[in-house]
Amino acid sequence: MYQRTIICLANSQKPPSGRCIAGKELGGERAGQWLRPVSARPGREVSEEERRYETGVKAQLLDIISVPLNSPSPLVHQAENHILADDYYWTKEGTATLAQVNALTDPYDANFWMRAESTRHGFNDKISEQVAAGITSSLKLIATTNLKICVQVEEGFEGRQSRRRVRAEFDYHNQTYRLSLTDPEIGEYYLRQADGVYPIGNATLCISLVEPWNGYAFRVVASVITPDRFGG
Repeated sequence: MYQRTIICLANSQKPPSGRCIAGKELGGERAGQWLRPVSARPGREVSEEERRYETGVKAQLLDIISVPLNSPSPLVHQAENHILADDYYWTKEGTATLAQVNALTDPYDANFWMRAESTRHGFNDKISEQVAAGITSSLKLIATTNLKICVQVEEGFEGRQSRRRVRAEFDYHNQTYRLSLTDPEIGEYYLRQADGVYPIGNATLCISLVEPWNGYAFRVVASVITPDRFGG
């Protein structure tokens, strides 16, 4: 077992009923590198119990967390994965500041941001499994100036029931992206609003390229970080 300390930059929804937790390491030779603690279950999701501190409080976005881990476990393009040591509690070491998060944004990576295919309601949001296999990082932290949140009813996949969905639309390096939003707090807030497009403007986004499904890996917005999430 070994410990790593991260700033939590993603605490997003992950089927069947867990979370995808990811962040950048603090201190040591790996400072600034991405790390994603995952379970040993087939879905690799982090359960509600596994992200609970000894105090009973659950790990949250922007927490500084010491995470007990058992072993690296890269999966295709998700080179950042480490199996969590589920017999040990995580420890909250503090809370990140806006300045800390701003300092962690990633440089432009043309390989990650290659022009992709589009789903019916998204844009530049899916990459074939074969192409994704050549990508060596599945997480990016970026700043955008024109974020919009889009709420609408979307048809279900292969005839499933239509449902209201929340997507994030933004421009980055002269390309437009419209991606599924898996940030639970932001998603729940906008699902309580009317259908429509809500301009946000400046925001820091954690983008995740999820595991392949039906031959594709999908880009999602795992977190939307704005100044109000720091309490200011």
